[in-house]
Amino acid sequence: MFSASAKYYQSFLIGLQSNLVYRLNFAVRGFFSLFHLAVVFILWGAAYAGTLHIGGFSFEQTLTYFLVMLVMQFFVGAFNEDYQISEEIRSGLINQFILKPINYFSYRFSIFVAARLVSGALILIPLCVALPFLHSYLTLPTDPWRYGLVIPAMLLSAFIQFSIAYCFGMLTFWFLEIQGFVILSMAIESLLGGQMFPLDLLPAWMLEIAKLLPFYYQTYFPTAILTGRIDLAATYQGFAIQLFWAVALLGLNTVLWRRGLRRHTAVGG
Repeated sequence: MFSASAKYYQSFLIGLQSNLVYRLNFAVRGFFSLFHLAVVFILWGAAYAGTLHIGGFSFEQTLTYFLVMLVMQFFVGAFNEDYQISEEIRSGLINQFILKPINYFSYRFSIFVAARLVSGALILIPLCVALPFLHSYLTLPTDPWRYGLVIPAMLLSAFIQFSIAYCFGMLTFWFLEIQGFVILSMAIESLLGGQMFPLDLLPAWMLEIAKLLPFYYQTYFPTAILTGRIDLAATYQGFAIQLFWAVALLGLNTVLWRRGLRRHTAVGG
């Protein structure tokens, strides 16, 4: 067991080193994300003109929501893991994992975790630059339980994010290009993951449907916990559904890997 853990720890270190090489790219991406936040500030400022609350939340609470959402995306979001997996399948690099005693999912997840630690740490740089201008608009709830439960929610969110990206990468066994699938997934995630607007603004029946889908638990769920948009009972219920999707996606990816390898072996000889 120790030797198995050591293998993926080494994969994590390799991923950490390779992503540190591109630390400037992550930092620049973080600074450009502040322009997105500025647009959010302007648009929602206009929406709140003449009213104190929208959907039961103030302008300060809504701006805090989008700032936390931005940080969550850098800490748990899958940026290009699906394309990296796809490229390894198409180029034949996947063959080395068939011959070696290493679990490909665990290997890729170790690298994903390393990348998220780097990107998450680097988003704090532009955040520190922006805070002097935004701190008077930001407001977070004071409930201690939120700060304890947001950590496991983020961990499960990261696992779901990666699992979905891994799933699309596995489709390369059957399709030459996965770009269409990825773009469709990103569009759905933007809408049902709360990136375009807080999901509280959806009609009640649509929100209930969204809560059953994995997209709700990619970034919105931990963001909603930290910004006070859901209560403790809803948080526990969300954990149960989030855990279900984590297990279900892991099972799906196991099936895709096994069937994909059969097809890969049949085609490659």
